[in-house]
Amino acid sequence: MSILSRFQTIENIDKNHAVHTLVERATPDFDFFFMITLSIFMASFGLLIGSVPIVIGSMLIAPLLYPILGVALGLSMSDPLLLRQSVWTITKASIIAIGASAIAAIFFSATHTGVMKETGIMMANTSPSLISLLVGVIAGIAVAYTLVKPKLSETLPGIAISVALIPPLAVAGIGFAWLDLSVALGALATFLINVLGIVAAGMATFSLMNVYHLRSTADRTIAHEAVRMEIENAKAEAADSIIKDKQDDKVV
Repeated sequence: MSILSRFQTIENIDKNHAVHTLVERATPDFDFFFMITLSIFMASFGLLIGSVPIVIGSMLIAPLLYPILGVALGLSMSDPLLLRQSVWTITKASIIAIGASAIAAIFFSATHTGVMKETGIMMANTSPSLISLLVGVIAGIAVAYTLVKPKLSETLPGIAISVALIPPLAVAGIGFAWLDLSVALGALATFLINVLGIVAAGMATFSLMNVYHLRSTADRTIAHEAVRMEIENAKAEAADSIIKDKQDDKVV
């Protein structure tokens, strides 16, 4: 049996579940951006003290891989709604990540700048190359295939570690904080090359799986998640109002 036939014989129920899971995890809600912020702070601190394990840990908690795969899925489905939401999520997450990293660098780089430069971690994330693109391609194929194979889900953390997404964004923020455009732009180029590789490979993989007919599943999931976010935001606003009223009562 050829590799092509392996992709085409995947059960519809598995593909449907994969589409639902991907869109759900790529939803731009509070949880998503909160985890992005935590991961970028962890990566920034790891970079500043020259700790590779901390940087690796930051990649494990970052959900950025999902909206990038959302772009690939949106392109393979010709779904403008999913494509628009995924691109917006990546853009907003990147801005938040660079800003958070810059803040961390401003407050803590005075005593740790030398450590970061000496370890060579910064150089590894500011030198885009063909290998970086190929790593992104392999990661894109791996994560797309893993999504439709539930028994392979334990491999996702390894895929997240293998592809450089969070560290380059952290280095970019640090570069901007240092007013070093060569560092910042080099890191952004590394990030974009990885994203390009993941999107291209993911789109090709999803196309081989013939997921185009599941576009309605993606749109329904987006609508469902939008309603969920509205409910959660309303609850949060109500809680804020209660807290504010209690504070006002104390002042009086």
